[in-house]
Amino acid sequence: MKIINEKGKLFGLINIVDLIVLLLVVAVIGVVGTKLMGSKVTDAVSAKADCWAQVRVAGAQPYLVEEVMRQELPGQRMVSGNEFLSGTVEDVWIEDYKVQVQCDDGRIVTSTDPDKKDIIFLIKTQVAPDTASPKLGSQEIRAGRTLIVKTQTVEIAGIIRYVEIGDYDPPASIQKP
Repeated sequence: MKIINEKGKLFGLINIVDLIVLLLVVAVIGVVGTKLMGSKVTDAVSAKADCWAQVRVAGAQPYLVEEVMRQELPGQRMVSGNEFLSGTVEDVWIEDYKVQVQCDDGRIVTSTDPDKKDIIFLIKTQVAPDTASPKLGSQEIRAGRTLIVKTQTVEIAGIIRYVEIGDYDPPASIQKP
């Protein structure tokens, strides 16, 4: 039996030109699939480390503070769009809201607001330890950035004040009282 017969078919089964076109189509599908799904596959198989973030909602109104505390958020999963994420709310606590005010004599002093409070969320997720851009869903986790804390029952934006990849060990100035 010949490899290519008199009709130009490989092993008498398929035309050589058809085979080349078929291989090109498979290669294009493979490249497109890698581009679209490559990061998801990489994320699924890469090593993971804990990523901790403290998010501060500054000067929250009393009704919002009451609602957040009523929800019993520790343990709830974070949400993005209509999907649950791997991140969870690990803890929630309240701190005094400090503001700077000007006295009659012109001095500026720090004072505690009698009504408003700061709400602090401790968020935990898993990221690759060597990632350049740790993320929770589509949101980057970096100190100073805004993070929307969204669970099944609460959605509120705050500023990230602390990020740690690995063990959670914040400085004393921002530890839970």
